[in-house]
Amino acid sequence: MLLILSSVLLLSSVRAQTLTVSVPLSAPTAAPTLSPSLFSLSIEQDAWTDWAGTDSDNTYLVNVLDNLKERTGEPPWFRIGADSEDRTNFNPAVEFSQTVSSVASVATPYPEAAAVIVGEGFYQVAEHLPPGTNVVWGVNLREQNMTAAVLEAAAIKKAFDSEAMKQAHVTLKFIEIGNEPDLYVNDAGFSPANWTVATFVQSWTDFAANISQAGVVGADSSQPKFFGPSFAGVSHTATSFSPLGVFTQGILDTPQGSLLTTYSQHHYQCGAGEILTDIVVKANIRSNITQLLGDIALVKSHGLDYVLGETNSCFGHGAVNTSNVGGIAIWTLDYLFFAGQSGVSRAFFHQGIGYKYNMVQPVTLTRSPIDGSPLDPPLPPHVQPAYHAALVAAEAIGSSGSTSSVELDFDDDAVSGYAFYEDGALKRAVLINHNMFFAASGVARGVKTISLGNTTVGVKRLFIPSADSTSGLLWAGQSFDGPDGKADGKVVVESSNASAVALHDTEVVLVFF
Repeated sequence: MLLILSSVLLLSSVRAQTLTVSVPLSAPTAAPTLSPSLFSLSIEQDAWTDWAGTDSDNTYLVNVLDNLKERTGEPPWFRIGADSEDRTNFNPAVEFSQTVSSVASVATPYPEAAAVIVGEGFYQVAEHLPPGTNVVWGVNLREQNMTAAVLEAAAIKKAFDSEAMKQAHVTLKFIEIGNEPDLYVNDAGFSPANWTVATFVQSWTDFAANISQAGVVGADSSQPKFFGPSFAGVSHTATSFSPLGVFTQGILDTPQGSLLTTYSQHHYQCGAGEILTDIVVKANIRSNITQLLGDIALVKSHGLDYVLGETNSCFGHGAVNTSNVGGIAIWTLDYLFFAGQSGVSRAFFHQGIGYKYNMVQPVTLTRSPIDGSPLDPPLPPHVQPAYHAALVAAEAIGSSGSTSSVELDFDDDAVSGYAFYEDGALKRAVLINHNMFFAASGVARGVKTISLGNTTVGVKRLFIPSADSTSGLLWAGQSFDGPDGKADGKVVVESSNASAVALHDTEVVLVFF
């Protein structure tokens, strides 16, 4: 049975274009089930204690995570690693961490540390995360120091085996060995001749064997597993750094390989020079994800989950006036849901301190994340536009733990939508308008009208003042711009019975059936 929605676009001429979309009232057989933590977080390892706090938790971070947990029943997963994962070593004499800074620039005001030395407290502060948080932690592969990697892994295990961590209900799910090892070529000691997918698989297997022997990862269902290989590039051949490449080289054919249960791919939509009006285009989002479909199918055929272990809008910490502005919430939501439709089990959106594409800046910044200039006064912790997409996604998926979803087929290049089901029954739909509205342009904000016939619905809106706004976004009438990260204001739910739902340019609506 289908619910027919009509979209009526009023044109400047007298002619009106009517678009229709069919919404199944029950979930199609092929509709994927979405995890409540489909939106998850990847944290640059050198910044970890800034995010989590040291002697006490980062209250601001906990609040913004709790906003999501309240809607889904579980907080986002945390993957802690990335580039500085392969610059980290362990020293038991260090309390939390010591870093060797890199040189900042206008383009990269907050670069990754050149080196990181960590102690046991670095891992222990994961107990500050909200109860129910699941964690992926990365260890250093690039330096090819087996002892260092095993010491790191053992310290991670010790922290997560502690009574304090158990009382916090924070769980270590995976160990990741190395970050983007396909990019090691031309690094110290690595060349195309001595670092191939075959030598990577052998190295990974050796490291995995030693970490397993240390008791960090194991076959028991309660023990952590391996997560990887976390390549940066997208390739599909048997001799490349790719799913086919590592499977051809037998990565799964050893006791250690049998503990690799999740395939992690790193993937960004664009580079640092991309502009907002390109990245948000519906067709561009789809072409970006569909190049992964063959790999996703291959990975799943081996019984592994496929995740985007590190992802976001534009690599290199994001693009100015693209990754940090209101319009990116449109991209984030559509990219996330389309990835979920394509077989991605979880998407870890990468974060650091002062990165332009952060969903939240969790600590006070003394330098501009845009150009590195001094900030007077400093910029306190705050959410950024992408965070609002996470709020919408959380409410759309909900807390049932069994929500399935299907993409709606709009005959409109600027509108996308998804329907959500619980126990097979239609519950919600998200409608997204990709047209970018810029308040300073002088052009009136466009609107499309979605007709729901005689169906009574409730509607929540993601209001974005302008595609280039950096604040002032409202989710269902509430602001999250306050100093504590909590919702401010009353929830606004519109009611419609037999009338139409307006969908403005640069806007998202969540419809409740």
